[in-house]
Amino acid sequence: MHVLFVEDDAMNRRVVRDMLKVVGAEMSEAEDAETGLRMIEDDSYNVILMDLRMPGMDGLTAIQQIRARHDTKAALPIIVVTADTALDIRASCLAKGADDVILKPVAMKQLFAAMGKLMVAAERRKAS
Repeated sequence: MHVLFVEDDAMNRRVVRDMLKVVGAEMSEAEDAETGLRMIEDDSYNVILMDLRMPGMDGLTAIQQIRARHDTKAALPIIVVTADTALDIRASCLAKGADDVILKPVAMKQLFAAMGKLMVAAERRKAS
């Protein structure tokens, strides 16, 4: 499994990278949304983890740009990873094209549950 984590905070990236190593997943990192979008062009990912608040382009704008693509990468599973606890944040993220939302600090159980759910759904879509 290859995961792209778009997150401006190096410590958050390190924590998630260490979690993913436990299950043998590979993680690529982007410090901002613009870099993340370029990386999607150049590589294949199974899941994208996207922070919302970053310098420059925010995560929701990046998600909308991914969803607007005209290739298979438009359907990449995207999990928003945010510290924002506003009551409507989940609904807002899902409306903009995210597949799921998890809160920081990221818990391993929460991360793997969200990723597992999306991977199962993706496999079901392929089988249909």
